[in-house]
Parts: sequence; structure tokens; C-alpha cells
Amino acid sequence: MTISTEEFGNLFGSFEREAFRLETLDDYGQSGGVDAYHDFLAGKSRPEGYDSAPWMQTVRKATQSGKRMYRVHILSRPLTKYLQYELSWGYRRNMTAGEEFFILDTTEQENPLPDVPDFWMFDERSVARMQYDDAGKFLGADQPSGDPARWAEYRDVALRHAVPFAEWWDRYGTE
Repeated sequence: MTISTEEFGNLFGSFEREAFRLETLDDYGQSGGVDAYHDFLAGKSRPEGYDSAPWMQTVRKATQSGKRMYRVHILSRPLTKYLQYELSWGYRRNMTAGEEFFILDTTEQENPLPDVPDFWMFDERSVARMQYDDAGKFLGADQPSGDPARWAEYRDVALRHAVPFAEWWDRYGTE
């Protein structure tokens, strides 16, 4: 069932314990932060207001109230230009608000979740499956029917095969 932008946004204000995100794409460059991405590509510094974007406020509010927000990104090296931007600017910025990141690098291991789409899961009860076009533009979200336990298992598999972002970045961030 497709959910509205408002309903999707409300999930971030109503979860009680944790919000988990699985990212599977190499390029989300058409889905927000486009100006910052273009600045990154042009070799410019972060734009004014980048570190106080609304997403940062959402994350900070949640984590300061004891909630956990974390994600796993499935990727392989060499990184696309977009992933270089997302990891070096976005992830490092979001970490200052308390969001946690893990990398499941499939460069030297098989992807354990090859056909699993991007999704958010809230408190292991609500799932928002993310819809993107081929260019990485966000089209909306839907709430899949059925038991959310399947999505919790996807999360668990991803985490078992992932490493903390800081550890991965220290090793591969300059490649």
C-alpha cells in the first residue's frame, strides 16, 4: 500500500525505540541534497546550512531522547561519485547528530541480500519500502503487507555482514 509523504514523515516522529534503514543503491543523486552534491562534485566546500539541515534536527531529536537511528549501506568499491559524497559529507555529518552507519562491502564477499529493496523499519513493526527510478530519484514509499519479521531478518543479515562505517572509512575512504 502506497503511503503519502506526510504519512512517511510521521513515521520518524512516532517510532519509540529504533529506526533502521537499508540502502542498496549506488546513486541517490536525484533524491535530495542535490545542490550539496553538485558543490561536492565541483570541489567546493559544504554549503551554508548543510550541517543544520532538517534531517539533522530529526536525527538529533530522536537520538537525544534515547532512540536509535542506524543504517547499513550495501556497496562495492570503487565508490561512485555519489557514494564518495554521501559517505564523506553525509554520513560523517549525520554521525554528529547520533545516527549510526554500517557498510556491507560486497567487493570481496557475495551480497547476502541481492534482491532486497531499500527500506526503513521502525520498531520492528512498520516498514516503509522505498521506491526509486533508475536514476536514483525517490518516487515514494509503500508499506508492504505481511509480517515485518521478514524485514527484521534482512536487517539482521545485513548487520552480520557489515562493519561499522568509521572502521570501513579508515581502511577504504581514500580509495
